Amino acid sequence: MIINIDAPTIKVIFNESIIPAKDITKISVDAIVNPSNSHGLMGGGAALHIRNTGGKIIEDEAISKAPLPIGSAISTTAGFLPSKIVIHATTMTEPSQLITTENITLAMHAALELATELDVDSLAFPGMGCGVGGISYSDAAKTMMEEIFSYDPPYTVYLIGFTDELTREFERWLINLNQRTSSA
Repeated sequence: MIINIDAPTIKVIFNESIIPAKDITKISVDAIVNPSNSHGLMGGGAALHIRNTGGKIIEDEAISKAPLPIGSAISTTAGFLPSKIVIHATTMTEPSQLITTENITLAMHAALELATELDVDSLAFPGMGCGVGGISYSDAAKTMMEEIFSYDPPYTVYLIGFTDELTREFERWLINLNQRTSSA
C-alpha cells in the first residue's frame, strides 16, 4: 500500500513487494538520505547498511567532505545502489550519539534543500534519529512530516519504515498533518 497525498507528494511504503524488507538501499529514486554524523563515518544503523550495500566509496567520499556540522547536508556517489545520489544529512556530531528532534529538523531541512538544488525528482528518507539517535518512532515521524510539510518540496518524497511500527507512525502523522493542512 502506498499513501499518496498531493501537497506535498509524500509516499509511505507499506508493502514488502514494493521494497523488499522495507530496505532504503533497494528503492530506485534519484537520491536517498543517510542520517550522518559530523565525521562522515558510516559505522552503524542506516548508514552502515547503506555503506555495506552501496560500497565503501560512499563513506570515503563523505569523510573527504568532513567535518559536517549538525544541520548540514552533502551529496556523494551512490556506489552500487540503484539511486543516483546519497545525501548525508548530519543529525549528530559523534557516531551513535543520542540526539534531539531539533537535530532531525535541521538535518531534514538541509537534505530537502540540497535535493532541490540537485534538481531531483524523487528522494527517500529512512527514519531519521530513531535508530542509534534514540528518538522514538512517533517523535521522529512527527518531526520529519512537519519539516516536509513546512518545506513543501517540488519532488516526490518517500519515507521508508524499517519496522512496521515506524511505518505506522509515518502513516499516522501523514494523515494527521494532512488533515490539519486541509482544515486550515
